[in-house]
Amino acid sequence: MVRLPETAKEVVDLHRSHVFYSWAAQGTVNPITMDRARGVHFWDLDGKRYVDFASQLMNVNIGHQNAKVIAAIKAQADALVFAYPGMATRVKAALGQKLAEITPGDLSKAFFTLGGSEAIENAIKIAKLVTGRGKIVTRYRSYHGATMGAMTASGDPRRLAVEPGIPGVVRVLDPYYYRCPFNSTSPEDCGERAAQHLEEVIRFEGPENVAAVLMEGVTGSSGLIIPPANYWTRVREICDRYGIVLICDEVMSGFGRTGKWFGIDHYDVVPDIICMAKGLTSGYLPLGATVVRDWIARHFDDNTLWCGLTYSGHPMSCAAALACIDVYSDEDLIGNAQRMGQVQSEWLETLKRKHPSVGDVRSIGLFGVIECVKNRETREPMAPWNAKGSEMGVMADVAKSLREQGLYTFVRWNWIFCVPPLCINEEELAEGFGMIDHALSFADRGVV
Repeated sequence: MVRLPETAKEVVDLHRSHVFYSWAAQGTVNPITMDRARGVHFWDLDGKRYVDFASQLMNVNIGHQNAKVIAAIKAQADALVFAYPGMATRVKAALGQKLAEITPGDLSKAFFTLGGSEAIENAIKIAKLVTGRGKIVTRYRSYHGATMGAMTASGDPRRLAVEPGIPGVVRVLDPYYYRCPFNSTSPEDCGERAAQHLEEVIRFEGPENVAAVLMEGVTGSSGLIIPPANYWTRVREICDRYGIVLICDEVMSGFGRTGKWFGIDHYDVVPDIICMAKGLTSGYLPLGATVVRDWIARHFDDNTLWCGLTYSGHPMSCAAALACIDVYSDEDLIGNAQRMGQVQSEWLETLKRKHPSVGDVRSIGLFGVIECVKNRETREPMAPWNAKGSEMGVMADVAKSLREQGLYTFVRWNWIFCVPPLCINEEELAEGFGMIDHALSFADRGVV
């Protein structure tokens, strides 16, 4: 019988010897030893409690250890653990129907994957298959996944180490009003100019060559950029004008995170394809999905769908997703994301007024970020884009302070992410933001 390691040191030592960590030089990693969790908290092997302000990887939307989802997983394990993807199962059928109900417009048919990267990969393939075109237009401030196609489609600098990736990816600038590349004087003007820029690039590339425009509903790990109100409408118009498939990546911004089922729901736009994962099961088991509109689904009635995965529609994962979707509804978590999102916004504005290092705050539902700057007038970032090691400066002190206080979240470059589980309450928010308030005193030391 395999013996599980007992002490924190033994766990970390075994990881260092036998397990790779993502996105890191292995000798620099200093992990938290996660032992157990409940709601918005988790504990390490030494018994220290952390407030989870990142929902782990922006995915544990319903909170940790929800009894209803765990019970559904156990029941499915007793009935059927695995079925070949060509089989029809009750849970896969029910989940496909449920996703058709909660996605906007006539999005109606799902191809199931094991995560967000695979959902993006298959969306790209589907767009190319239905259009016969080869190019994909994405944004520079974006992240779509770690597999080769999804990584190439990302603007995130992690792609640079593995380039060249897949051919045909073209990137455009973002409607990032705080740092608007078009020097706009209003969010709406920034949105309009960004849309004009998108259309100009499409014309330069040849609209007849562009299969899809791929964008996050609300940009996540690349700065939590909330599109201006007019932007998505204009993007939809441009795609319709040139017969381009519009793919919306809702892997991070989906399932109540923004206060609606999907981030795109704030803009009254129906994309042709939605990619989802993360909150679909809240991480309880791996699952993603690529959901398409009726016209795309009909195309494959007579044409082969050249997509396939051994674990597509895995019964255990489908059962977890069905239970998770019920939890969103039964426990009013999307409503809570709206209510607590307002509380979070107030906290963010308070911190902005108090700390000179805070240049901007952005939040929609429980999807928030603090952007730290050296100078509010120049907006120079407190740490540069793609900062590493000593380049992080005082932001490394901010991250250290948060961890020491017992707050787990992502401090990436000059951003502090605030993305707690949707079950959080006002008291728990106050505890987390109290820790951030203290940590920002270190960022203030970097103000010039």
